[in-house]
Amino acid sequence: MNRSAGRRLTAAALTVVAVTAGATACSSGDGGGSSKAADSGTYTIWDPYPQFDKSSAWAKLLDDCGTKAGVKVKRTAFDTSDLTNKALLAAQQDNSADVLIVDNPVVSTLAEAGVLTTTDDNKLDTSAVDPNLLAAGQADGKTYGTPIGANTLALYYNKAVLKKAGVDIASVKDWKTLTAALEKVDKAGDKGITFSAIGTEEGSFQFLPWLWGSGAQLTELDSTEAVSALSLWNDWLKKGYAPNSVINNTQTTSWQEFASGDYAFAENGTWQLANAEKAGFDYGVIPVPGAKGGNAAAPTGGEFVTIPVQGGTDRYTTSQKLVSCLTSGQNILDTDTTLSYVAPTGEVQDKQVAADAKLKPWVDAVKAAKGRTSDDLGTKYPKISEQLWKAVQSALSGSKSPKDALTAAQSAVK
Repeated sequence: MNRSAGRRLTAAALTVVAVTAGATACSSGDGGGSSKAADSGTYTIWDPYPQFDKSSAWAKLLDDCGTKAGVKVKRTAFDTSDLTNKALLAAQQDNSADVLIVDNPVVSTLAEAGVLTTTDDNKLDTSAVDPNLLAAGQADGKTYGTPIGANTLALYYNKAVLKKAGVDIASVKDWKTLTAALEKVDKAGDKGITFSAIGTEEGSFQFLPWLWGSGAQLTELDSTEAVSALSLWNDWLKKGYAPNSVINNTQTTSWQEFASGDYAFAENGTWQLANAEKAGFDYGVIPVPGAKGGNAAAPTGGEFVTIPVQGGTDRYTTSQKLVSCLTSGQNILDTDTTLSYVAPTGEVQDKQVAADAKLKPWVDAVKAAKGRTSDDLGTKYPKISEQLWKAVQSALSGSKSPKDALTAAQSAVK
């Protein structure tokens, strides 16, 4: 990618910059994160992990990787939403960080804006990364970074509730058997399943395993398969297998419902593992089942480590060394353990499962997972997602049938 192409931000990106410039001007933690160090021996890294301070293992890893590359690392942490705006503004000013770690759906936005180098440009080796995880950072046949790890969704289940209802978890293999299990739980006097269907990206994120598990695609929201997925959720609410609260539930409030001990199942993510251990009851995890069996593709969460476009190409070699160090075997294992992520390579995933057998269903779920911007959706995804969560809200609130809600969503996308 040449310099002029790298600095030519798209109209959409410039709109984001213009709208958010005032809001982000004062949000940096140390005041020095928005200007790259002039010293050629100092390399800047921006990340979305403000929870990790200078004494954390993460900060120390960055320093260690800098030492190995023969440079000093200057790290700045931002909130996730703020980081995207900062990255776009910095690119406009030809002042990008050397290494940028961003939420995976953001990669396509930054790539389209000309902010990121490709792996052809920076020579980053991604050959060991699972293809389904790498796809979240790909567009038009080009790759724009490497995943630092992944989280995704699966079904937590309460063993005591299922035992009381006479449900063998091994029998839950598809939508029919899952619904049958919910019916038994309901008849036993307990609650079925909770999830997040809120009218935000969280709602789309939680619906995607069911959409993809039906065989539907994001490019055809009104397909028969997509309607069957929304009808499944709608029927659960009508029969009382899922509470009406899901319409407003975030993933956090949905988890709180499950943590009460009254529910058989909850759709949630790897980030709840620590809370699951504190819940006070025996739990298990299974991947979200597909309509006709197998594991449904769940959306991947997690960040990509990328190398932004610089005014010259002389810094890319050292930046590549820093990224390779951060995502190498033992380092990625330690980092993903800290973040409760599943590693992006099979070799490290095996090590994670060997160290903690409870991670096996999560590794299986990640292996079946899919990037939200995959299938070359790129920056089209946010528009589709908005119409998808609106359709879910319309159906679950009873204002439209699943079919009419998704037909309207598809028309709006077009």
